[in-house]
Amino acid sequence: MGSYALRRLIGVVPTLLVIITVAFFMIRVAPGGPFDIERTLPPEIEANIKAAYDLDKPLVVQYIKYLGGVLTGDFGPSYKYKDFTVAELIGAGFPVSLKLGASAMLIALVLGVTLGTVAALRQNSALDYAVMTVAMTGIALPNFVIAPLLALVFGIYLSLLPVAGWSDGGMADMVLPVTAMALPYIAYIARLTRGSMIEVLRSNFIRTARAKGLPEHRVVTKHALRAALLPVVSFLGPATAGIITGSVVIEQIFQVPGIGRYFVQGALNRDYTLVMGVVIFYATLIMVLNLVVDLLYAVLDPRVRYK
Repeated sequence: MGSYALRRLIGVVPTLLVIITVAFFMIRVAPGGPFDIERTLPPEIEANIKAAYDLDKPLVVQYIKYLGGVLTGDFGPSYKYKDFTVAELIGAGFPVSLKLGASAMLIALVLGVTLGTVAALRQNSALDYAVMTVAMTGIALPNFVIAPLLALVFGIYLSLLPVAGWSDGGMADMVLPVTAMALPYIAYIARLTRGSMIEVLRSNFIRTARAKGLPEHRVVTKHALRAALLPVVSFLGPATAGIITGSVVIEQIFQVPGIGRYFVQGALNRDYTLVMGVVIFYATLIMVLNLVVDLLYAVLDPRVRYK
């Protein structure tokens, strides 16, 4: 398994190179620039600013210089957040996104697996239909609908929770954004668990376990659930990366200073280096988490072997 993981990590390098290349040229061919929205500057001052950020050089030269900086861990300075480097902004935003995302994913995993298992054990019952109805509703309603509704009900009408801000990152600040982020994932995980659990419960090894006289709770928890979690684990790789990196909509609505909000502001301000840094960070996180998911397959399913 160690050699397999090493090969996968080596394979990350060319993939990241392609992502960096495509993102670098795409963001620069988009209309506008990082200093276009500022007040009109004298030509000599504008030329000096562009020279300071190497924007006066050909794109190929800018690309080679940027790539050299990335190889040393330097994502460059932010064009809009003065006196901050991109690495500092990502370092400041990621812990907030990690705290929100990890909390939301933990809640989604526990509730989703529980609801999906219960629905599978009571297949075609009223409880099963109720769980799946709620799950489909959670999938159909996007975050930008759920989040304002939660803020309106619990923040304005009931005055129970703050509707925006991140004063100290306490429980009160986290409840609404974590809930809005977790609800769609609860629905997805519940559906995946239900479908997989129904299939596993009809397998031969489950019939064998029941024929041996094992209690039903042991059959479900020790044998069926472990096999049924494989599709859920596959989903968790990119889902965890996405939710930890931060929901762009959620962080904007609740004014949370996470990495997703920096990405939006960077895109709106044409902050090339900030957008590039977040894209590289996000891509790396997805690939690493996908590798972790593949390795977990061998833990959950003894039939899987990586050579």
